[in-house]
Amino acid sequence: MRDDAATQTRPVNLILLGPPGAGKGTQARMLEEGFGLIQLSTGDLLRGAVAAGTEAGLAAKAVMDRGDLVSDEIVLAVLKERLAQPDVAAGIILDGFPRTAGQAAALDDLMAERGQQIDAVISLAVEDEAMVARVAGRYTCASCGEGYHDQFKQPAVAGVCDKCGGTQMKRRPDDNAETVRTRLNAYHADTAPLIDYYAARGTLTEIDAMSDIGEVRAGMAAIVGKLTSA
Repeated sequence: MRDDAATQTRPVNLILLGPPGAGKGTQARMLEEGFGLIQLSTGDLLRGAVAAGTEAGLAAKAVMDRGDLVSDEIVLAVLKERLAQPDVAAGIILDGFPRTAGQAAALDDLMAERGQQIDAVISLAVEDEAMVARVAGRYTCASCGEGYHDQFKQPAVAGVCDKCGGTQMKRRPDDNAETVRTRLNAYHADTAPLIDYYAARGTLTEIDAMSDIGEVRAGMAAIVGKLTSA
């Protein structure tokens, strides 16, 4: 896939949709490595702009220091600044923005100003109860961070990390069934308008995120590969 990145002549801009635990981070890293794209989350964008002291970053910092939510206008201004940086020349993967149809329309306008567009929206579809089991069963080694799961990946010796031999395991307090179901319900409610918005534009593709990780990776690579060779 490196060859695709090397021969790409125009930016390819993607949006990843999927609830927490669907594997967006893992798949985004694959697309970064394979196609030279840069993953941008709202949090990373804001933190980077604040740290750099950009005009939009200073505006965002003032809002966050007050404990208020950053407006769509500021987020778009931060994104506009970020798109001017040379490392995103091959394209971007947006994760966590847009969240509403209004934000999606504003994003379309911003991309059009740059002579670009959102080329594909990939929705990682999940089965809710299977996702609850996947997320609620996660735990990690407190020493090295190696990940485990009650069902899918237990250490060879119970309570002992395969990687470092540590014996202290920990779970995120929000990795429980009730919290996961709440997050899934909120995700479906928030994302439904976006799915309709991008489906109407013919840019939405749904991938079964419950299938083998290699199959998910191949499906995403096929989508981006067609765009980079177009």
